[in-house]
Amino acid sequence: MKLTVVGCSGSFPSTESACSSYLVEADGYRILLDMGNGALGELQRHIGLYDLDAVLLSHLHPDHFIDMCGYFVARYYRHEGGRADAIPVYGPADTERRLLTAYGDVPDEACMSEVFDFRTFNPGTFTLGPLTIRTARVSHPVEAYAFRVEHEGTSLVYSGDTGPCEALDELSRGADLLLCEASFTHGKEDIPDLHLNGLEAGEVAAAAGVGRLVLTHVPPWTDPLANLRDARSVYDGPAELAHAGAVYEL
Repeated sequence: MKLTVVGCSGSFPSTESACSSYLVEADGYRILLDMGNGALGELQRHIGLYDLDAVLLSHLHPDHFIDMCGYFVARYYRHEGGRADAIPVYGPADTERRLLTAYGDVPDEACMSEVFDFRTFNPGTFTLGPLTIRTARVSHPVEAYAFRVEHEGTSLVYSGDTGPCEALDELSRGADLLLCEASFTHGKEDIPDLHLNGLEAGEVAAAAGVGRLVLTHVPPWTDPLANLRDARSVYDGPAELAHAGAVYEL
């Protein structure tokens, strides 16, 4: 299984990265975890526009889903070969309506479902190609999910956006790689059920016994090195900061 960081900036794109988006590949099958601001352009550095097999949207804040509007254009108005076939798009229950509202001037209310096969998340397990996906509802102001992706005995967990919660702790247990948000700075922000800081991300990794911690979703106003230092103070495994274009082989 291969993980490519397409974008990792939190809240809005930075000068170095698009917002959250992560490409997972195994046995020629490709899924995308989130497609935030700027991610569609960056994705094309790694695969073709029509090479995705499925998209999973952790929640419906713009820095995690808004480039799906551009992806709709690419699939619906494709100039060569006609309209692209519908691919599975997993997300919260309101995903289709939110995308229609964000796009605005759509040809008709059914147009997005012609290229996106919308499917609603529920906590649990399902398969996509050779991948097993397990989802868990996490602590955020809107309906939000973390994902565990498994393939032939290897596993990665993506936290999405969340405050500290038992669901993420349990989902992360024994994972080979934890891709964990670290939006806040320890000792600076303390807002319940919103985001993790570097220290809390490290605590999740340590308690779950993960093999590697990769901090992501660090907003441009947050010092990433401070968050990494805080994570390493409680987690003694390999820990690093995500950056656009980073590749992990599991």
